[in-house]
Amino acid sequence: MSAARRLSVLVIGAGFGGIGVAIELRRHGFDDIAILEKAQDLGGVWRENTYPGAACDVPSPLYSYSFEPKPDWPQRYSGQSAIHEYLRAVAGRHGLLDRIEFGAEVTEAAFDEKTGRWSVHTADGATRTADVLISAVGQLSRPQLPDIPGVDSFTGQAFHSALWDHRVDLTGKKVACIGTGASAIQYVPQIQPQVEHLTLFQRTAAWVLPKFDTDYSPVQHKLFARIPGMLQLERFGWWLTAEISSLGLVELPIISRLVARMAARNLRKNVDDPELRATLTPDYPIACKRTLFSSDYYPALTQPNVEVTTAAITEITPRGVRTGDGTVHEAEVIIYGTGFKGTEFLWPMRITGRDGRELADTWSDGAHAYYGMTVPDFPNFFMVYGPNTNLGVGSIIYMIESQARYIRQAVQLLAGEPGHILEVRAATERAYNDALQKRLERTPWNFCSSWYRNAAGKITNNWPGTVTRYRRRVRTFDPRDYTLTPAA
Repeated sequence: MSAARRLSVLVIGAGFGGIGVAIELRRHGFDDIAILEKAQDLGGVWRENTYPGAACDVPSPLYSYSFEPKPDWPQRYSGQSAIHEYLRAVAGRHGLLDRIEFGAEVTEAAFDEKTGRWSVHTADGATRTADVLISAVGQLSRPQLPDIPGVDSFTGQAFHSALWDHRVDLTGKKVACIGTGASAIQYVPQIQPQVEHLTLFQRTAAWVLPKFDTDYSPVQHKLFARIPGMLQLERFGWWLTAEISSLGLVELPIISRLVARMAARNLRKNVDDPELRATLTPDYPIACKRTLFSSDYYPALTQPNVEVTTAAITEITPRGVRTGDGTVHEAEVIIYGTGFKGTEFLWPMRITGRDGRELADTWSDGAHAYYGMTVPDFPNFFMVYGPNTNLGVGSIIYMIESQARYIRQAVQLLAGEPGHILEVRAATERAYNDALQKRLERTPWNFCSSWYRNAAGKITNNWPGTVTRYRRRVRTFDPRDYTLTPAA
């Protein structure tokens, strides 16, 4: 039996990250792999987010694995169900479905220095051990509910957009929508024609670009499937567009200015009312918060049954939402489009490394990791889509594939040295993150509050550059950045 087959790997999470790294390891001979998934189905955010209009804002030919092209995407920006089914199909083709343990929510994991192995505990009381532990829980897996007085007093129906209650019929109802982020601009246009009245509570306006969506026709499906390179060309075109746009973050600010003009023109084109247009005009630089894509959001807000208010919410009452001006906005349903706990990486899992160190303590001033994947004092532990690997522009799947290849190389090194543990050097990780934070200072993300930054203002989520720059830096695993030592 080969060393690769003797090494055991546990992956936490069965979304794009977990499935991607498991495929990469299996393709290189690692067969002792188990994926722990808290839910009863795979899919991550594409399993959880089923709100009306849920779709990706990255074109589907790019938001997919490079080794698993799909010639028959229904739309350029495909919806939740199509993406979820794609991931299911990919996992099935690569023999992963019987390797996923559903209903296994990880509560804690601890590194055993005597054995050089990880012990992983799940909510059902079970314990599993492995040589290598890989977290692929992502950055947007835990919904964030606002801390508003009186939330529990509301007598109507209320839910977070990521936990959409499809049993609630919105037809003819008075609906309050709190939040104007990436989810809200998708579901607001979908529910607006159904409701009697929709009150949208906006804390900050968003930069919104038109979404150049289209249905792919049967003819296009056939061309993508039968003409070599045509689907790859479509993918390359969108990849190149994203790469050029991302240069506007640091290297070429003129690109950001051009994009801002496009967004401003989109607002002028769709909103005639000068007062509403002023309300919807952002007061911060473009890209500081997530730039959104929609061609029906602004038109929905101009309809007579929609009210946009910027008055601060002071409390939730039994009958609706009270704002600072004393107005109670009556509602029968409240929808919280208030995002996720993006900066609370791996929360609420408890991860304990060498000498009893807890990852939460190591990250007390904000999450950090070498290339977003490894942390000193936590041997044989890796992350997919970890700190500072989110993108302002582009496809996170591209980043996931880069990380999967890097982690696979690290695991190969471990497989060739049975009984050893691998740990990134503290000085290497510190130097990397110091340089990263200096580069982040030059980005627009410093000029407003957003989920990219933690409570102290540190940018813990985003990568400040192109995906090409990241892939080039992690293409080859360098053992000199790590210590390889026998387990005690």
